[in-house]
Amino acid sequence: MTSLPTPVTLGAEQARTRLDELTVIDVRTPAEYASGHLLGALNIPLDHIRRALPEIRHAAGRGDVLVVCASGARSENACRLLVEQGIAAATLAGGIGAWAADGHDLHRPTAREARAGWSMERQVRFTAGALVLLGLVLGLLVHPALLLISAGVAGGLVFSALTNTCGMAAALGKLPHNRPRAADLDDTLAALRTR
Repeated sequence: MTSLPTPVTLGAEQARTRLDELTVIDVRTPAEYASGHLLGALNIPLDHIRRALPEIRHAAGRGDVLVVCASGARSENACRLLVEQGIAAATLAGGIGAWAADGHDLHRPTAREARAGWSMERQVRFTAGALVLLGLVLGLLVHPALLLISAGVAGGLVFSALTNTCGMAAALGKLPHNRPRAADLDDTLAALRTR
């Protein structure tokens, strides 16, 4: 039985020196991608990676694949999936945040090209905060059992921190404003086939 390749982690400087030879896949939402990404990165949100497997496999056959996200958590998940499918991939340690903190440039599309929106982290903070406040208000004004809404969100945040996953982000990622336009995703997949 042959073993599958394991995901590799590249630091920002390592990735920068190899950027011209890498196929970079950004697994953040389209709005996050539009807020700034590595030059030449292709946007395939994490929940669309399975659909893109044939194209990513094709690109990996011609060179190394680097998967990036905001902090490195989503790209690690994507890399695990790719490795399970026999596709060698690397993740950017610390994600776009580490890249920018090291002083490396991010490509920001013009206002005409960009889709305005909040980062996934900001959406999660807003949603969690709103649900906690809603649970508190409803628990005090309607029925004390509704305080369980706040407790549930708190428990979810603790679980998220312990497992380095985020169910709320996964759910929010499915909302229409966080989904890639079908034509945009088709164009990205076509670009992967020709790389």
